[in-house]
Amino acid sequence: MITSSDIYEPQEDSYLLQKSVRQLAFGRVLDMGTGSGIQALTAAEIPRVREVVAVDINPVAVEELKQKQIRKMTVRQGDLFEPVDGQFTVIIFNPPYLPQDKGIEDCVLYGGKKGWEIAERFFRDASRYLLPDGKILFLFSTLTNKQKIEEIVGRYLFSFQEIDRQKLAFEELFVYEITKTPLLRRLEARGIEHLTYHAQGKRGMIYKGRINLNQKIKSFIPSRSNYVDVAVKVKKETSEAKETIPRESSWLERANHRGIGPKLLLATEEFVVTKFISGDYLLEWLETHSGPEGVAVLHQLLDQCFLLDQGKISKEEMHHPYKHIIVTPFRKPVMIDFERCHATEKPQNVTQFIEYICRLKPVLEKKGVTIDIALLREAAKEYKEGYASDSFKKIIKLVSS
Repeated sequence: MITSSDIYEPQEDSYLLQKSVRQLAFGRVLDMGTGSGIQALTAAEIPRVREVVAVDINPVAVEELKQKQIRKMTVRQGDLFEPVDGQFTVIIFNPPYLPQDKGIEDCVLYGGKKGWEIAERFFRDASRYLLPDGKILFLFSTLTNKQKIEEIVGRYLFSFQEIDRQKLAFEELFVYEITKTPLLRRLEARGIEHLTYHAQGKRGMIYKGRINLNQKIKSFIPSRSNYVDVAVKVKKETSEAKETIPRESSWLERANHRGIGPKLLLATEEFVVTKFISGDYLLEWLETHSGPEGVAVLHQLLDQCFLLDQGKISKEEMHHPYKHIIVTPFRKPVMIDFERCHATEKPQNVTQFIEYICRLKPVLEKKGVTIDIALLREAAKEYKEGYASDSFKKIIKLVSS
């Protein structure tokens, strides 16, 4: 049973954050995890603040704060952004940040197994509730892992600056002012919503979001929303590769003309937006499906490789496409990552992929599919002489269940 003793009473961290709230709070303010309400009450006293919304998962804390009946303050009960609507000028958050102790459950103190899990959940959803020029006042401790917090902030396309700190006996407290990066603001201005970190590679970061495909229809034409999930690829700041994003979009557009790759929706010099492909990487998919199903998918991929060869496009990486092919729930393989594509008179998509199929022999044999590596490589050699359709058909026949 939750009681008033479960409310986090003001401590050194609360008073440190309160200083920044007094200086920076204005407009519409959200106090996340309000606890005793110290930050919400402080913000409500500021003339430049017009509205305060205070949220806490603890119903006792919510009820006690409601009883204060502050005119421009609304108090809601729920988990993080669950009970929140609209956007805010300033969001305040002093999350539980201690790493979890075994056998002790205390949502007031513990931020998860490693201390930063609640913070990550917060930043995953924060952008949609923050105005484009809004700011987050965020407090954390060295006990949470400072490097990890900064990594999480960056992953969700925010930037940060330290605005205050305080050294205590066993920890150091930090207050960060966190804002949307220009890139995040530009993506959201293009109608891309709910951006969250998805994955990363050597040269790029992938974010998942959604976009209304009907958003560009003029307002006087009635239109229903048509939201689709999208993948947004941006260049990694640490990557020294040049022109990767423009090259990716250019070659993906050409591949799309041949029915290959995720559909390109939007491209600029700094990001590429495509339809999001759900599914499993090829190897994992083959391991969990039957031999005939696997052969059908390999045939589709060989067909795609052949089309690229006919277009004199070399995708590269087809001899080890571990994370470059996703098989959808509809058994359709989709090639991704086109940044290394180049034009050539002697493309190697089919021959490279044959080498990969040869390495798949143990996996395929478990599914009852026999691959004669010697014959397959001989057929690949013949195909390479002239890229003839008849030579390609021989390859298809050799890859069968």
